[in-house]
Amino acid sequence: MAKKSKKYGGWIIVGVVLVGLAGFGTGGLSGNIRNLGTVGDKDVSVTSYQRALSSQINALSQQFGTALSFQQAQAFGIDRAALNQLVLNRSLDNEASTRGISIGDQNVFERLRSFREFQGANGFNRESYRFALQQTGQTEAQFETEIREDIARTLLQTAIVNGVPDATTYADAVMQYVGEQRSITWATVSVDDLTAPVPGATDADAQAYYDANPDEFTLPETRDITYVWLTPNMIQDDMVVADEAVAQLYQQRSAEFVQPERRLVERLVYVSAARAEEALARLEAGDVAFEDLVVERGLSLSDIDLGDVSREDLRSAGDAVFAAQPGEVVGPFNSSLGPALFRMNAVLAAQETTLEEATPDLRQELAAEAARDVINQNIDQIIDLVAGGAALEDLAERTDMELGTIAWSEDVTDDIAAYEAFRTAAASVAEGDFAEVIDLADGGIFALRLDSITPPALQPLDTVRDEVATLWQEQARQEAIIARAEEIAQAIQPLTGFDTLGLEPTVENDLTRRSFIEGTPPDFNEQMFEMRVGDVRVLDAEDRAIIVRLDDIAPPDAEDDTVVAQRETLAETASAGIAQDIFEAYTTKLQEETDININQATVNAVNAQFQ
Repeated sequence: MAKKSKKYGGWIIVGVVLVGLAGFGTGGLSGNIRNLGTVGDKDVSVTSYQRALSSQINALSQQFGTALSFQQAQAFGIDRAALNQLVLNRSLDNEASTRGISIGDQNVFERLRSFREFQGANGFNRESYRFALQQTGQTEAQFETEIREDIARTLLQTAIVNGVPDATTYADAVMQYVGEQRSITWATVSVDDLTAPVPGATDADAQAYYDANPDEFTLPETRDITYVWLTPNMIQDDMVVADEAVAQLYQQRSAEFVQPERRLVERLVYVSAARAEEALARLEAGDVAFEDLVVERGLSLSDIDLGDVSREDLRSAGDAVFAAQPGEVVGPFNSSLGPALFRMNAVLAAQETTLEEATPDLRQELAAEAARDVINQNIDQIIDLVAGGAALEDLAERTDMELGTIAWSEDVTDDIAAYEAFRTAAASVAEGDFAEVIDLADGGIFALRLDSITPPALQPLDTVRDEVATLWQEQARQEAIIARAEEIAQAIQPLTGFDTLGLEPTVENDLTRRSFIEGTPPDFNEQMFEMRVGDVRVLDAEDRAIIVRLDDIAPPDAEDDTVVAQRETLAETASAGIAQDIFEAYTTKLQEETDININQATVNAVNAQFQ
């Protein structure tokens, strides 16, 4: 249980008392206000909340790679998270005190000796200790009390999660399901395997198919719409763009046109540096491939792909990754998500696009922007014309807007119907509705009028007879292929060679539920894992049929490093999840039974210091 104890000790913020060594005091509040309130018999001090809040903001800033303001952090609920964590800790402190859990002075001293900030040339230095505490306005007694409470809290938390049952049975069951293997023989039956051609559709066949599938031959509701519209692209060529504006935009976006060397990188994150180092050792020993490590973490390569990144983007890993050869794995290095291994896949050379090369695109971009401005400047005039009763035809005559008509249905997505805003308006407009000027996504505008509606209509058979005949024959052909495959499958026994029946067999071994076989239907794996050894099935594969025989079922390879690692990860994750659920249930009940009094006005006053 030592591992679990160590894991949950991480929730305690043992070192939180040091986070604010250069942080905040109680300035700005009345000198008599030292606490936010009480949790049971324990005070919730202002300074502890300030440190917790500062720590949370710093952590979030590191995650985003930039310093966040208090307002930005508050939008993420950081202030509430910091207060909730503090109240939780004090609830546990109160419970530990109630149950008489405490530690001796020697344990406190051993913890003090572990802090780097208190070290001198010969180890623990009391002057360094006192100086550090002075920076936070704490006394030695206050600090050592917090240390004592932190350790007692750890003991309590360890007691709560101790005794969590081993999850190996669960892991074994999951791995049995995920890692169980199948060996199969399969072959394709196509139209070439039919013993007779499929005849064309008779009039009766066509009529029967037409009657059975009316939706396939029904035209959708059509709305006849008149519209006027104006987009930046319509007037863009009339815009005059000065060379100086192009040069200025080029300078503003120089980082886009002058790019340093970059790398294509994948990042595989671990829960601890030890785990990452162990994985790297296995990789370097040749026991696993990098892809195997990714699978062990329950991820895919797309999940860990960082794309092309700069040296600065990689932070502490930057130098090592940029010094690596393509395909090389380096690490572990700390990342925003934890210790990680990095694989460098390709070098992207520095690139520079000159002003001359960039000018056409920049000029077009500025012209489009200018066109959008012109449209914006004329919207009020157009709205006034519409409000004054101008018809769409009048708008086309008196403005730059262009008039058009469209027989629109849900299947029509060309020209103006390519815009989502138009399709939405076209679907909801009613006859007689007052015209409204509506924005388009590219900065354009439009207005429309519904002239008439043609309801859905089943096309006469004579109009679609050729299409009906083609569809009938495709269906009849597939039915014939399935029937032929069923006929062949009747002759297949466990030891029958597919080639003796005129088939071209493919043998697949060690297939799992995650395997993919090209050319098989989407439910192939599901069907395969429903079969027993010796079973033969015929599967519909659209224009073909597949005959598959299950030859063998094998359990997961218990000696395979990937299987072993996945099993260990599953067991540990499950045990951790159970322990966390137990801890959360315990603390929820504990807080319900503990008298908690927090002065929100004092909390607001502390928050104000951060703004």
